[in-house]
Amino acid sequence: MTLTHAIQALGNDRRLQILEWLKDPEKYFPPQRDGDLVKDGVCGLLIARKLHVSQPAVTEHLKVLSRAGFVTSKRTKKWTFYKRNEPAIQAIKRAISQRV
Repeated sequence: MTLTHAIQALGNDRRLQILEWLKDPEKYFPPQRDGDLVKDGVCGLLIARKLHVSQPAVTEHLKVLSRAGFVTSKRTKKWTFYKRNEPAIQAIKRAISQRV
């Protein structure tokens, strides 16, 4: 993760929305069959549906967020679950505030 990747990831409203939803997944997403929303993360398909975009489009957004360190992914069966990487988010916040 670099600061450049982090800033690029934050430069898109849809990615910011995903991060906001992942703060409180039980509030924004329905229960999942194969994973706990908080413990395992949110299925990429549910994120795509909520954003009203295709699965490939949301996969690209999640790839950018993952590369920046904002989210982690976990594969279970045929699903990929995503959740916020809070320690990395805090580190990025510190790095940005030291630069400003």
